[in-house]
Amino acid sequence: MRVADVLGEAVVRGEYPVGTVLPGEMQLCDVLGVSRTAVREAVRGLVAKGLLESRPKRGTIVRHQMYWNHLDADVLRWRIETTDTATYIDKMFDLRRATEPEAAFLAACHARPEDLERMAAAYRAMTDAGSEDKAWIEADLAFHQSIYLATRNEFFWPIGHMLAISLQKMFSISARGHHRPRALVEHGDLLNAISEGKPELARAASLTLLGNAASDIDRIRIKGR
Repeated sequence: MRVADVLGEAVVRGEYPVGTVLPGEMQLCDVLGVSRTAVREAVRGLVAKGLLESRPKRGTIVRHQMYWNHLDADVLRWRIETTDTATYIDKMFDLRRATEPEAAFLAACHARPEDLERMAAAYRAMTDAGSEDKAWIEADLAFHQSIYLATRNEFFWPIGHMLAISLQKMFSISARGHHRPRALVEHGDLLNAISEGKPELARAASLTLLGNAASDIDRIRIKGR
C-alpha cells in the first residue's frame, strides 16, 4: 500500500507524464527500498485503477487521465493532495451542481422511511454540533451522502460515497465561516422538501444551498471568514 501511494501520487502529480514508461522493477525496488513482490502488487493495483497499463516488450506505461478511475478513493485522495485548492473546489462544485439537485429530486420521489431517518439524524447532528468544526463537517458530509442514498438509484450511490471523501477539504474551509445559522435553515428546507415528497421544491432547495455555499467559500478564501 505504501508503494502504491508513492507511485500513485507521483503519477497524479505529473512526475511521470502520460505515455511515460515507469522505471523497471529492480530500479523501483532500489529507489523505494522494497521487494519485487511489493512493487508488482503496487503496479497491479494502479493498473486496476486505470493509471497504468502493461504492454508486452514496452513495460508499464502511464495512461491518459481519461482512463483513470476518478471515483476510486485512492485516486481521489491523490488528486486532492496534488491539485491546487481553487481548481479542486471549482471542479467539486461543478460536479455537485450537475448531480445533487437531481439527487434531491429523486430522493423526494423514492426515499424510504429509513432514508429519511438517516437524513434527519445527520441534520440533528449538524444542529447539535454547535461551534465544533469536526462534528459539523462530519454531520454535513453525512447529510449530503444520505441524499444520494435516498435516490434508491445505485448509480448515484458511488457519487455520494465519493463526495464523502472529496468534500472534506471543501467543508473544512467552509466550516471557518459564520454562515451556519443560515446553512441550517437551508439544510432544513431541503430535508423538509424531501420528507414531504416534493421533488421540484427539493431541487430548488438544493440549488439554493449550493449557490450560497459557493459564495460562502469564495468569501472565506478571500477574507478568511
